[in-house]
Amino acid sequence: MYMVLLILFYLLFPLAVIYLTNKFNFFNKIGAVLLCYFFGLVLGNIGIIPEHLSDFQQIFSGVSVLIAIPLLLFSLNIRDWFRMAGKTFFSGFILTIAVAASVVTGYFLFLNQSDGDWTWQVTGMYTGVYTGGTPNMAAIATALNVDSDFYITAHTYDMLVSMIFILLAMSVLQRIGLLFMPAYKKKNIMTDEQHQKQLEELESYNGFFKKGNFLPLLVAFGLSLLIFVIGFKMMQIFEGDMEFVIAILTITTLAISFSLIPKVNRIPKTFNLGMYFILIFSLVVSSMGDLNKIVDVSQYPNLLIYDFYVVFGTLILGMLLSALFRIDIDTTIINLTALIFSPPFVPVVAAKLKNKEIIIAGITVGLYGYAIGNYLGIFIAYSLK
Repeated sequence: MYMVLLILFYLLFPLAVIYLTNKFNFFNKIGAVLLCYFFGLVLGNIGIIPEHLSDFQQIFSGVSVLIAIPLLLFSLNIRDWFRMAGKTFFSGFILTIAVAASVVTGYFLFLNQSDGDWTWQVTGMYTGVYTGGTPNMAAIATALNVDSDFYITAHTYDMLVSMIFILLAMSVLQRIGLLFMPAYKKKNIMTDEQHQKQLEELESYNGFFKKGNFLPLLVAFGLSLLIFVIGFKMMQIFEGDMEFVIAILTITTLAISFSLIPKVNRIPKTFNLGMYFILIFSLVVSSMGDLNKIVDVSQYPNLLIYDFYVVFGTLILGMLLSALFRIDIDTTIINLTALIFSPPFVPVVAAKLKNKEIIIAGITVGLYGYAIGNYLGIFIAYSLK
């Protein structure tokens, strides 16, 4: 009976979180993912979840991520990516290189390999989150069998450091960049309708249960389950240290392949449904966390310093490379925002830069970061291991 109640809580509580973020600006600024982490931590540290359910929680968190990945990737349009303006495409490419370079050099500068598995695991997680986002970090953590306490600590540090970055992006970064980088040249290609459509696709759950949306979403969910089953079967074939890695990469590849099918790619709200499962994951994994271990900085020495280095190393190297290749400051800032923070924050930063034309490009770069983040993060983690 207790397990049934816990499952219902995990599945339904994110609805309350979405309501809070839509209804109150204060909660919207905090964000749905962080709210789920907070409530999950409270639930897990007041002693009402029996310890014998820990294995169930581990399985539940892993399944929620594996189902989320296809739903998040179905809305990608690979063909549009290759038709994008050359500078925007190239900007995303060199900024991804900046992330990888910062992750790898920071590993050798700040992390002691003798401290444990977390040192190589965090390189994969931070590569994923700073090329894609929380879904990539969660997927890579599952693939690398990361301890739940460490995952929450690493993600908490990520949010703290990323907030500092976003404050700079919305204030002084444009003025600093204009000292040695080209200014953006207006093209007048962005319409309010395009802006609104992109934003609603990322954030809005409005119309989720309309007949025209709900039935196709059920089809998308069924496809996601099918891909999950295939990934699970692959995991059984390749039993051992690499089984979760094989599952994640199989699911990611199949999801991208299905996104090439127009009928699948055009199903509305698949990204939102995928993010709902990420909220479930956030709630479950945080309810497994031990708050005493999470706040103990000595548990993971130099992790916060390493996170600062990765984010601001990416920022500095990314701006220098952009200056070298004459990429304008607005495009650079918006693509850094999409990679380091998240695509939904792109319109906010674009508004501060007084440039709505860069919104679609920034969101597109961020979405394709979701696609490559798992591959790149797992590759770097195992290379450093």
